[in-house]
Amino acid sequence: MTAPDPALTEAAPAKLNLALHVTGRRADGYHLLDSLVCFADMGDVVQLSPGPLSLRIDGPFAAGLSDQDNLCLRAARLVGGQAAIRLVKNLPVASGIGGGSADAAAVLRGLARMGHDLPAAPEQLGADVPVCLASRPARMRGVGEIVTPLPPLPPLHLVLVNPGIAVATPRIFAGLTCRENPPLPAIPAFADAGALIGWLAGTRNDLQPPALAAAPVIETVLEALRSQGAGLARMSGSGATCFGIFDNPGAARAAAAALARNGWWAVPTELAPAPAGR
Repeated sequence: MTAPDPALTEAAPAKLNLALHVTGRRADGYHLLDSLVCFADMGDVVQLSPGPLSLRIDGPFAAGLSDQDNLCLRAARLVGGQAAIRLVKNLPVASGIGGGSADAAAVLRGLARMGHDLPAAPEQLGADVPVCLASRPARMRGVGEIVTPLPPLPPLHLVLVNPGIAVATPRIFAGLTCRENPPLPAIPAFADAGALIGWLAGTRNDLQPPALAAAPVIETVLEALRSQGAGLARMSGSGATCFGIFDNPGAARAAAAALARNGWWAVPTELAPAPAGR
């Protein structure tokens, strides 16, 4: 009896915009970005098995997604891939940590392992897809297509918090009052987390002010992170997920437990290890 083909498993780690500057807008309406991106040691999981193209979604946040027009299916169709895809959705939906883009990138990586070429322009699936393909610290510019890998960042003890609301990215970009902002300063090598926090203090997330106007609870989350001792608290992407950087794993775990008592999704995590071979 022939054993069934084993499923390929690809992690889809949460993407964090430690800093995100909006530097302009093209004639076609797409915004130009300059962002320091890293990835958390947690996220969704994608499994691919041989078979006709299909998608099954489960996990804690499966209810917020459709299996009909999902980015996973669009990614597979982009490269002509056929696979039975299972998505374990551990991250909140529409939450600014790249869940859909990370899932699509994981599908593309899995299909590449099955013999398909990676697309020449993955940004057509979303601005975060190119940086999620590598899932390592990087500077992301343009409309997401310019990805410059960076050396590993110092270890960070993080807490991710989402207040349970979905934020529509187009609405946040529409709320920008200024679209011509300076780019990030030069990104140095960081000796430790303190040096990184000091550098981040001179940067911004330009999407945070319009997100606060659309969803004031985000400011409540940021204040709660600071009150728990975060050395830096900031929103990621277009929100509503925020992150806090803490001194040690114990402080991060204690803060996450305290913030979860508000009914929020709050999890302690660290930076993802560098992926092998990428």
